[in-house]
Amino acid sequence: MDLSRRGFLQAAALTAAASGLTVACGGGSGSGGTKNGKNLTLWYWGGALSDKVVAEAKTHFGGQVKLTTASIGGDFKQKLTTTLAAGTSVPDITGIKGEDMASFLPNAARFLDLNDLGFKKISSQYLGWKTKLAQTEDGKQIGFPIDIGPTALFYRADLFEKAGLPTDPDKVAAEAKTWDDYFALGTHLKKKVPGTYLVNNLGAVFNMTVGQGTQRFIDKDNHFIGDQDHIRAAWTTAIRPYTLGLDAKINDNSWNAAIGKSLTTELGAAWHALDIEQAAPGTKGKWRVCAMPGGPANQGGSYLALPRQCRNPEEAFKIISWILSPSNDARGFTDAAIFPAAPAAYSMPAMTGPDAFFGGQKIIEVFGPAAKAIPDSYEAPADAAVMAPYMTELTNIESKGKKPDDAWKDAVSQAKQIARRQGVS
Repeated sequence: MDLSRRGFLQAAALTAAASGLTVACGGGSGSGGTKNGKNLTLWYWGGALSDKVVAEAKTHFGGQVKLTTASIGGDFKQKLTTTLAAGTSVPDITGIKGEDMASFLPNAARFLDLNDLGFKKISSQYLGWKTKLAQTEDGKQIGFPIDIGPTALFYRADLFEKAGLPTDPDKVAAEAKTWDDYFALGTHLKKKVPGTYLVNNLGAVFNMTVGQGTQRFIDKDNHFIGDQDHIRAAWTTAIRPYTLGLDAKINDNSWNAAIGKSLTTELGAAWHALDIEQAAPGTKGKWRVCAMPGGPANQGGSYLALPRQCRNPEEAFKIISWILSPSNDARGFTDAAIFPAAPAAYSMPAMTGPDAFFGGQKIIEVFGPAAKAIPDSYEAPADAAVMAPYMTELTNIESKGKKPDDAWKDAVSQAKQIARRQGVS
């Protein structure tokens, strides 16, 4: 799969733990500790929130409550799931990763409905498609949006210029408006700049094309639809770079070495800008960003939630509303490249300045419109598990030379088996 923010977040969490920043897990009601509404605990993982904003929240609400924060390393979802099931040491406020939200929705009773605490009054400040992904079928809101991952096309302007191609973001976007346009551009780049590749791997393209649609692998009636035309079309698109010789066949372990050398473009979310900058500092000023072929998708983005054991729901909701207000969201982008789910933040100075790594480009002018144009889509609790065989089989094409048609058949067969085991019809 494509390198994602997960790797960087896990590293950040481990670094925090090693430096003694991880706090012992605090207790919510039923934890064996005191049911003291003046003491609240917050669980999150390194990079999920702006540490500066969280620190200020402790002071801002210090007259009402004592807020204790814990940066949780390792498998956050597993630790949270285990804690909720045990009913002890439950945090009053917790993060939930975006890719995990669908799996928590069937157990929504373990969380408070944020609408009862005032979220409905302020929900219009946040992107509707993001808010809906944390809603139950009967309208309960269990997640307060932290951030999102609007996608775009990152490209090496210097290599485009060398190939005689436009370098201006608007002109590049016009040249790569569709996936076919994008692959044609890649063929030209490879011819003019030998030894370079358009995409890092097939999984990256597949992930993006699936995300551009309104349907995924399971429909709202809990039926498997991973063998239907929309998924087959995404698969066919993902195979094209392989057949055209534009696929670098890069895995996570080799991405850092390749990003500053052989890749001419990179498909990624807004937070991926920081990944590129950290991995290839020597390419500062050479990268630009433009709209993604075929339209935007979303990768990543998380939530804050209040477990039902929360000792002081009203005060806890005030805290998360303050931490995730549009102005503090904008600061989160400056502090940790956390892209806000609140559009009002996009016009604030913290987000509108030029980015030196991207040649002085104001990248919010690309990611802001992309964020607002991401389509509504349904993600079932078993979606991630059902998608896994497709990613595996795309890797088998790259690493083992497996025939694409055979890989497709095996991916669908395995996905159906997983779906059945997950209770999908």
